[in-house]
Amino acid sequence: MNENIDKIRSVLKKRDLDGILLYKPENRRYASGFTGSVGYALITETDTIFITDFRYTQQAAIQCDGFEIIEMSNTKTVTDILDDLHLHQLGIEEDFMTYGQFMEFAGRLKDTYMVPLKGAILKLRSVKMPDEIKNIEMAAHIADKAFEHILKFIKPGLTESDIALELEFFMRREGASKLSFDSIVASGERSSLPHGVASDKIVEAGDMVTLDFGCVYNGYCSDMTRTVVLGKAGNKQREIYDIVLEAQVTSLKAVKPGMTGAELDAIARGIIGDRGYGQYFGHGLGHGVGLEVHELPHVNARGDVPMEPGMVITIEPGIYIPDFGGVRIEDLVLVTDSGYEVLSKSTKEFLELEV
Repeated sequence: MNENIDKIRSVLKKRDLDGILLYKPENRRYASGFTGSVGYALITETDTIFITDFRYTQQAAIQCDGFEIIEMSNTKTVTDILDDLHLHQLGIEEDFMTYGQFMEFAGRLKDTYMVPLKGAILKLRSVKMPDEIKNIEMAAHIADKAFEHILKFIKPGLTESDIALELEFFMRREGASKLSFDSIVASGERSSLPHGVASDKIVEAGDMVTLDFGCVYNGYCSDMTRTVVLGKAGNKQREIYDIVLEAQVTSLKAVKPGMTGAELDAIARGIIGDRGYGQYFGHGLGHGVGLEVHELPHVNARGDVPMEPGMVITIEPGIYIPDFGGVRIEDLVLVTDSGYEVLSKSTKEFLELEV
């Protein structure tokens, strides 16, 4: 965690802050290693302090290496502790702190001025350290194994929920702590729903089945999508699959330091648009992945930040035709010094599963 603290302290210096208070679970874990549900990580120029209540003091002492642990209670609140430290300028997570919390802090802090961090910690998190990348790689590996497993499991008569449950059981048996998000299993006409979370619909021969899933390993997420056909595919199913695959591979090959999310998005969008399906690709090309499954950098038309080595992103174009179905293909991708490395190893070959 020392490297992360050093990066956070660089924000202190740039913003002329006396301290940064982190409460958002992912930012708190990024700074301290704490995995519990209640606590504040306070970083100053010289000190690292973790504030929590009685339930978590032992856990914090184990997980928050190098942090002084201070217990808060009904008679000694976090604002009391902050007041004792006499911090003049305190960086806060304005996008995560509720209005009620802000008003409480504002009313109780005597000499402390709260300064919005404006996403500074999220920006730091967008470039991963080697140990973070290893955790994401392991989460991706578990998802790849799950896809190989589920191809043998899917058959007509199962519900989408049956398939999603099997994916979750398998990934947890393989070492995942939880899902990155509710698995998307969308079949037949429902595959035109980009976020068609698994339902009670029964999968049938001839259905396209979109599988979008991921898991969490040691706090870090994976995310991948594959689309298969149950039985023999129709001509239009094959056509839109080939177009999405071309868009996915072409934009993927363009990933390198210096490229922006908007430039990558335009590549995939141009291919799909040129083939006459532009109106059916309505979401962004991708997003950053790390402690959260959706984080910086933006990989869409608004993504104006150049890619840097260590960023982990998704490349996931799709075509979604109402009353017909849809295709999405998604890889998890590491930006490297010279280009990229695909962390999702599962085949993107067009698969027609036996029924």
